[in-house]
Amino acid sequence: MEILLVIIVLIVVVGGFVALLYNRLVAGKNQVENGWSQIDVQLKRRHDLIPNLVEVVKDYMDYEQETLTQVIAARSGAVNAAKGGSREDQIKAEGILGAALGKLFALSEAYPDLKANTNIANLMEELSGTENKIAFSRQFYNDSVLNQNTRVETFPANIIAGMFKFALHPYFEVPEEEKAPIKVDLR
Repeated sequence: MEILLVIIVLIVVVGGFVALLYNRLVAGKNQVENGWSQIDVQLKRRHDLIPNLVEVVKDYMDYEQETLTQVIAARSGAVNAAKGGSREDQIKAEGILGAALGKLFALSEAYPDLKANTNIANLMEELSGTENKIAFSRQFYNDSVLNQNTRVETFPANIIAGMFKFALHPYFEVPEEEKAPIKVDLR
């Protein structure tokens, strides 16, 4: 009878421990998904602002059509990745878009008429604010990914993670294109 009681207590303790680890893994996965949702909201806002900015800027930047074309193509790639691509595809596409926007911002500094236009100034300010929110959202997401990936990889949670197929999540890293200084050629 005592052995049966010990076995029952042991099963309850082990079951409780497994349930605790599983719940922590689920909470971590949900935290990562919440972080990605916050990024997604800001990226949607960015995607919505870019066509307005390009439309207003193109009248001023006659000689920089290549830059505008790059921004439009990068936005299109980012929107398509958001609709049907993997998270890694979205991260890559957003990096390309960020680099194209950085070049557009740098070029706009060289055009005094452009800088003086109120509509452009307002759009640039909104886009800059959105870029800051994206940066904060990236930080939150990456912190959540770090915590969850640590849970998934450390013992004994890695056993439970493997049993229930919890996977590692990708970081939202700054692509190499964004790390390089922006080169502006004004001919």
